[in-house]
Amino acid sequence: MTIGFAAPWMLLLLLLIPAWMRWMRRRPSGAVAFAPARALDEAARGRGRWAGPIPDVLRGTSFALLVLALAGPRTGARIVEETSEGIAIVLAVDVSQSMLAEDLRPRNRLGAAKQTVARFIQGREHDRIGLVAFAAEAMTRVPLTRDYTVLAEAVAGLESGTLGEGTAIGDGLAASAARLRRAEERSKVVVLMSDGASNRGDVDPRQAAQAAAALGIRVYTIAMGADTVARVPVAITRVGVRYALAKTVVDEKLLADIASTTRGRYYRARDTEALRRIYDDIDRLERTPVRTRRHHRTRDWYLPFLLAGSVLLIAEWLFRATRWGRVP
Repeated sequence: MTIGFAAPWMLLLLLLIPAWMRWMRRRPSGAVAFAPARALDEAARGRGRWAGPIPDVLRGTSFALLVLALAGPRTGARIVEETSEGIAIVLAVDVSQSMLAEDLRPRNRLGAAKQTVARFIQGREHDRIGLVAFAAEAMTRVPLTRDYTVLAEAVAGLESGTLGEGTAIGDGLAASAARLRRAEERSKVVVLMSDGASNRGDVDPRQAAQAAAALGIRVYTIAMGADTVARVPVAITRVGVRYALAKTVVDEKLLADIASTTRGRYYRARDTEALRRIYDDIDRLERTPVRTRRHHRTRDWYLPFLLAGSVLLIAEWLFRATRWGRVP
């Protein structure tokens, strides 16, 4: 909220008030010497002593209020409107058993994926984002939404073993493209993360990529996992979790072909820091310009000052016109 004046230079007239008051103090008042007995009697009873200062105070105050009215006092607020078309994004996350390999932090590959995806969501604005999980089959966890709180909760709830054993990359991509098919946004994106080869599902991954490209969907693919042997949980026993050492083979060529077909990009994440950099890069690439419009909304307040000044001016005239304001 700001306070200002339409014509602030009019406030210079207020400088005349001190000069006028000084002149009023210096002017001669010889009428008192020839005042009749009635005036002296009223002055003795306390009525006449107000006759001098009250009209002058009323006139000075009314003049100040009228000057303020001429200056045009106003209050206003700066309003900033931001509009952005936004992007429709579907995050497709592999939740197969191999995503529990402990070569990424925190804990494992799935933990790193969940942490990085949550951070990515927090940095987005105006976009509708959906979440698809896939393993042996694909399932939409959250349709396209701007409710990032619900989306973050769904990401935190991703678990391995809920969608069977295996990796159906084609089904995951097809489910993601289906969510984007009717999206109104001009820019449609899928970010697909996997650490293995497509060995399950009903949809061929390359055919799914061609269908996505026909719909104008760009696919960013991320191959996860280190090139070394990693510890993977294989069973839960009475004494705890049993682990096995395994090396996951990721089909990098397939993921690169999907990205190339859809005019997206292929990335390789061998550690958690690399995964974060990849999502930062995607975050920079997929941005829409924000159109900003700034304007001021003002409200004029001259009328209250004008009315108050007019009322005081009339009061001053009435005071002088009655016996209260003149010495008979």
